[in-house]
Amino acid sequence: MTDLQGAHVLVVGATGGLGSAIARLLADAGARLTLSGRRADALDALARELGEAVVGTVVADLTVPGSADEVVRQSTAGERGLDGVVYAAGVVAFGSVLELDDDVLDELLLINFIGAVRLVRAALPAMDVGSFLVHLSAIVAELPTAGMAAYSASKAALTAFDQAMSHELRRRGVRVLDVRPPHTETGLADRPISGTAPRLPSGLDPQDVAARIVGAITADERDVPASAFGSRP
Repeated sequence: MTDLQGAHVLVVGATGGLGSAIARLLADAGARLTLSGRRADALDALARELGEAVVGTVVADLTVPGSADEVVRQSTAGERGLDGVVYAAGVVAFGSVLELDDDVLDELLLINFIGAVRLVRAALPAMDVGSFLVHLSAIVAELPTAGMAAYSASKAALTAFDQAMSHELRRRGVRVLDVRPPHTETGLADRPISGTAPRLPSGLDPQDVAARIVGAITADERDVPASAFGSRP
């Protein structure tokens, strides 16, 4: 079992619907949090809400080369190590392959996949035995979906990376947790970077999904597939 009491956890994408729910539960479990996201006002509001659980905030755009290194540098200032990293940043796009342009493809891959990889490379030197990396992939990594081909590919790439990285990091004692929740009511589908969301069934409650994820962290799980969240919407 992983004890979160006093653990220093970096949460990236902390102000999103799922990232903020995870941050709250980590704080409830006694973790000390560094919160990172692209909007200073939203980060400050969440930090005020969580109070003394927050040891720092870092405004950063991980699509920019070098930003992951800066996030880790600020997170570990004062010789703080990292006991955990949760990457909850993400964007979505809808539409056919013929409607997909280069800027949309670049942003999907940079935020959903490449940003996570850059953060791993930057964070690992600050992580000791017993620490954990959590990546929020999605059900589309298991079931690629028409009209969301590039988004599906960005999440499938992250899951594949996690599966291979998990084997590499076992010897270092760093646990990788890949999470693939079904559609969740975070509001992300209402803010696509391209296209319009199709008619979607009701999604899962972000609080329930966050609770399952934090439970997986403490239970030392390494893989949380879509089926682990119960019936799919």
